[in-house]
Amino acid sequence: MKRVFITGASSGIGAALARFYAAQGCELGLVGRRADALQKVIDSVQGEYHQTYVLDVNNRDALHEAAHAFQSIGPVDVVIASAGISVGTLTEAEEDFEIFQRIMQTNVMATVATFEPFIAGMKARSDGRLVAVGSVAGVRGLPGAGAYSASKAAVRNYCESLRVELTNTGIKVITLAPGFIDTPMTAHNPYHMPFLMPVDAFAERAAKAIERGDGYRVIPWQMAWVGRMLGLVPNFLYDRAAQKRKRKPRASE
Repeated sequence: MKRVFITGASSGIGAALARFYAAQGCELGLVGRRADALQKVIDSVQGEYHQTYVLDVNNRDALHEAAHAFQSIGPVDVVIASAGISVGTLTEAEEDFEIFQRIMQTNVMATVATFEPFIAGMKARSDGRLVAVGSVAGVRGLPGAGAYSASKAAVRNYCESLRVELTNTGIKVITLAPGFIDTPMTAHNPYHMPFLMPVDAFAERAAKAIERGDGYRVIPWQMAWVGRMLGLVPNFLYDRAAQKRKRKPRASE
């Protein structure tokens, strides 16, 4: 039986991955801020031995305590840092500075804190998967999403560094880059979302990428081509196209 630890498990991608792995007979350690939402996920999945940990991933001590508690039951095969924040920000709005900080802390630093306590055990077994949920939004900066785009670019580069650091240890570091996935996080986006994918379909494809040990995987595949093209577009052309796009709403809007 595989054992899987997932942050951000109370909704969206994290909850969908919990449902998928539970259906495969895995034992889960689920982290989220809301006890009622975590309980709903537990009530919806198969299995009897799942553990829940109600905490904010920005509380590093509490997160590490949960990680050690789950590991004390048995070895952990897959760790998925799925907790994240997506909200619009504007640099000119000085009151958004704290939101910038919160997004970077949750999307980047909490990913580091999630992985830290599992590496020693995985090294000792020469096996394990460390999985971060990035985004296609990390390929180019999007209007109104400076903090979110920057955080997801940082996640990709951090995981690339970690992947190289852990070469020949048996640990696979995987970055998942979702395109537009039908979750509460995307429900209020005021713009067209091409190739919008149901969250459970995403979870199934993500699990296959995790099992293969893919270093970086964009899902759905159509968005991988979009991402490649965006990376090749000269700045002046990208700027001209991006400025016509509706910006991501701020929390106060």
